[in-house]
Amino acid sequence: MTALVLFRPARRRVPLAWRNLLADRWRLARASAGIAFAVLLMLVQLGFERAFFDASLAVVRGLDGDLFVMNGSKYRFGTRNPLPVRDFETIRKLAGIETVNPLYADWMDFFWRSPIDDKPHLVRVFAVDPDAPPMFQLPEIASQQARLKGDATLLIDRKSRRFLGMDSGITEAKLDGEPMRVVGTFVLGPDFMSDGAVVMSSATFAKFFRVTSPVMPVEAAVIRLQRGDDVLQAKQRLAAALPSSLRVFTKSELIQFESDFQEKLSSAAPIFWLGTLVGFVVGTLISYQIIYTELSDRLPQYATLKGIGYENAYLVCSVLQQAALTGIAGYLPAWLLCLAVYRAVGDIALLPLHMTLQLTLISLILTLGMCLLAGAIAIRRVIAADPAEIF
Repeated sequence: MTALVLFRPARRRVPLAWRNLLADRWRLARASAGIAFAVLLMLVQLGFERAFFDASLAVVRGLDGDLFVMNGSKYRFGTRNPLPVRDFETIRKLAGIETVNPLYADWMDFFWRSPIDDKPHLVRVFAVDPDAPPMFQLPEIASQQARLKGDATLLIDRKSRRFLGMDSGITEAKLDGEPMRVVGTFVLGPDFMSDGAVVMSSATFAKFFRVTSPVMPVEAAVIRLQRGDDVLQAKQRLAAALPSSLRVFTKSELIQFESDFQEKLSSAAPIFWLGTLVGFVVGTLISYQIIYTELSDRLPQYATLKGIGYENAYLVCSVLQQAALTGIAGYLPAWLLCLAVYRAVGDIALLPLHMTLQLTLISLILTLGMCLLAGAIAIRRVIAADPAEIF
């Protein structure tokens, strides 16, 4: 008797979730399509949110500097709040600095007249000293800034919104009503606040403001340190030598400063996250309807399993496994379709829409979360099922 007990075969666990998933291919296709719709909605919202941040940080990332000094009251990089001229001159004289470039910029005052419809549109304007070392890491600006030595010359962003006509190979333009000569192009791209950008010389920029170049308002000091100098130590020295009304940033800190504004103070990030939440709720409702219908149709099957001794824990696990597998079945086509959506929308809207590992993981977690939540709600029907009543 003991031997029989010792050699009794263990009960085999049936891969119930997998078999139920594949039992009806048409039902699986319909379920995948419903879940894919919600997943695509979440991916598009998450993609737009990431594109918003990438576009707003493009200029900051394009600056070639180790340290940056801005007015302490500046709440974001893309606003006019210049440094006092005397403080900029103080920065020039500090030891340990290889070069310091003044960033002259304006975000919301210059009107570009489109050659397409002859209508004015606001554009961002950046000014550089053609004789100074390149301030932008963008190779096309660095290699062409010497062309800006002529009067009334511009470099224009050929990736600006198409209605600006900057991608049409023009050689003449009007900025704030003044005739300008286009001497080259570069690629930067628009953001959610501005449709395009131009680069001019500091001398040309000064003429628009009717001031002389040395006293023009400087939005930021772009500093490159001597080779081998420690960035954090140089930041401390610089901060100690400047008034407390100024702030000193490393490149990563400046990027984080701008990101914090977009995340915490602007209204864009909450809007995109609200859209993602709507997709999650819609997906949860769709998943619940799919799983509930599946459980209702297969309730005799689950009742039979309970009747022959399978515990509720096994049935719950099977239902949640099937919910997760259904979510993955809907996620895969949605992810592939989203690649095409990103490409099409990115080409039309000229936004940096790209699928990343971070977006993939976040959307996959949200997909599994909504399916498992729906399964956890629907599983109560199986747990409460009484085999005697069903049969």
